Amino acid sequence: MSQDAECVLGVDAGGTKTLVAIADRNGSVAYSCQESTLDPTSGPAWITTIERVARATGPFVDQTKSAVFGLPFHGEIDALSQEQAAVCGRLFAMRHEVVNDVQLAFDGAFAGGAGVLLLAGTGSMAWAGDGNGLQARVGGWGDAFGDEGSAYWVGREALAEVSRALDGRSRSSEFASLLLKKLGVAETDLIGWCNAHSDRRSKIAGVAKLVDDLAVAGDTTATTLLERAADELADHASAALERSGLRNEAHWSYAGGLFSSRIIRDRVAARMRRPPIPPRLSPVGGALLRAARMSGWTVDDSWINRLSNSLASVLR
Repeated sequence: MSQDAECVLGVDAGGTKTLVAIADRNGSVAYSCQESTLDPTSGPAWITTIERVARATGPFVDQTKSAVFGLPFHGEIDALSQEQAAVCGRLFAMRHEVVNDVQLAFDGAFAGGAGVLLLAGTGSMAWAGDGNGLQARVGGWGDAFGDEGSAYWVGREALAEVSRALDGRSRSSEFASLLLKKLGVAETDLIGWCNAHSDRRSKIAGVAKLVDDLAVAGDTTATTLLERAADELADHASAALERSGLRNEAHWSYAGGLFSSRIIRDRVAARMRRPPIPPRLSPVGGALLRAARMSGWTVDDSWINRLSNSLASVLR
């Protein structure tokens, strides 16, 4: 990219990691990196992380016309949302916008079209929109009393099932034994393992991948847990469609690590009575798309396809 070429900055921060990308007017990614989460509920460390992002993208600052930041919990907790806006305003001088990270997943998945986006990463949420500005969101209440169907929820439910099996309160002893083996944890150390990590939320969410591995291998307890998660996600989607006024036949798509599970995708598809449409862009692509439109660039299908291919080549 030449020194006088315009570019846009996109930041997608989930509950576990942050993806940063800079794209030019041709839809080519000129820079990308990965950082730790920008979750403000985990303490002030997120500010140090976004300061690193500002330093890393500093060489492009004079060329960056617009930036979009998708941050966890933005628009959900007033005090945190105000702090997020203030920090971004202090660190990034270009025209910018701070939105909820699930908004970017929706923007990327449908690239301006209508439908409902199911996000199942560390947390969970459904975001529906008609493509003309009418939107509705469901879920995203956090792990204390929400985030049903998320990776954290699956991990928590799996560990609860292990505890019941160890007590003799359930018949899932084989599941408990297999999961503890995958974790590398003795049953007497389970409480210690759970409380030994500063980012316990991400650690518990990581258990979901192990549950999926066990389900693929044929463990019925693991399969049942994933099916329960998928049912929760489908309920989110149905409620979001109803609140948005879209018909149940509307397209649905997905984002978040839990949807790497075929069991989850197939079960949600069965509940929705149709397969998902693949996301046109990843969430960080949604941030770049939103920033490009803010900049007044011509954004057509060709540009979106070029951006998608460029992101796929650099964010493997």
